[in-house]
Amino acid sequence: MELYLDSVDFKEIEAAFKWGVLSGLTTTPTFMHRHGITDIDGAIVKLSGMVPELQVEALGETTEEIVKEAHRLLKLPLKSKPVFKIPISNHGVQACRILTNEGHKVNIHLVYSLNQAYMAMIAGAAYICPLAGRMHDQGLDAFALYGQVVNVIKNYGYKSKVMVSSVRHPEHVRQGMLVGAHVCTAPWSVIKILNENSLTALGTSQFLEHTKLMTVKVKDVIRPHKSSVKISDTITDAMLVMTESGLGAVSVVDKDDNLKGIFTDGDLRRNLKETGKGILQSKMSDLKYKAPITINADALLYDAVNLFKQHQVDSIIVTENNKPAGFVDIQDLVKMGLIG
Repeated sequence: MELYLDSVDFKEIEAAFKWGVLSGLTTTPTFMHRHGITDIDGAIVKLSGMVPELQVEALGETTEEIVKEAHRLLKLPLKSKPVFKIPISNHGVQACRILTNEGHKVNIHLVYSLNQAYMAMIAGAAYICPLAGRMHDQGLDAFALYGQVVNVIKNYGYKSKVMVSSVRHPEHVRQGMLVGAHVCTAPWSVIKILNENSLTALGTSQFLEHTKLMTVKVKDVIRPHKSSVKISDTITDAMLVMTESGLGAVSVVDKDDNLKGIFTDGDLRRNLKETGKGILQSKMSDLKYKAPITINADALLYDAVNLFKQHQVDSIIVTENNKPAGFVDIQDLVKMGLIG
């Protein structure tokens, strides 16, 4: 089943056809009016250069008027010859036969019965287009009609293609395939969600998570802010660095940038509770440090996740050439979906 876009919105048309899966574009005067298009001919010319096949209305109250309008459109500087959309009627059927005999393609639309579809077939219509959404609005079984039209075409060897139109949701597309429709024209809002499925989203998320764990290195997620203080600095200096980096810890290094320990916001609260505000002017060298949890910058995120789970910490110091290079914070891995 070929897929067409039903639109006159130039931006969405451009976006939709970049996907490379659409066979053509259908338009209506209603769409033109809704989007405030006043130069209809100019819009048709522009669209004719944007899509593989363009279907446009050829309207008139008599056979002669319909054919005359089609001939007028053909005189425009079109990039490709359009398919003419003509509402089903006695005049429309006659115009369809005339234009088909001239070598043009016609879409007979606004079809609501098998008899109407039959008349379009014998008039040589390239497309027969019942309207699913409008029929459902009237309590009619649109897809029973689509199936009947498909069967008649098969039984008698007509060349017409059945087009599902007035599509409201993805279920219309699915039902069109099940009854054997040849073409479906749908709005961009529906086409964009044809690929959506909660199980697919879950599986994709898991695959991405596992890929990151096995391919992304710790150094790729290090925060760019300064995250260390000298052992000669004060606790106040450490507080400022933590504030600027948005981390709850700093690494403490000596004058040669060798790692001496880690100082966290938890350490700060404990020291304030035990010693009071006077501790803020103390040097980092006055404190005692536990051996920090570290990970090499070239390690995989898989290893970092295991360390977080093993040691139940919020931050791990990242080292490069045996010197602190930054931190990997548990919240960064939470945001990446690697830790629940």
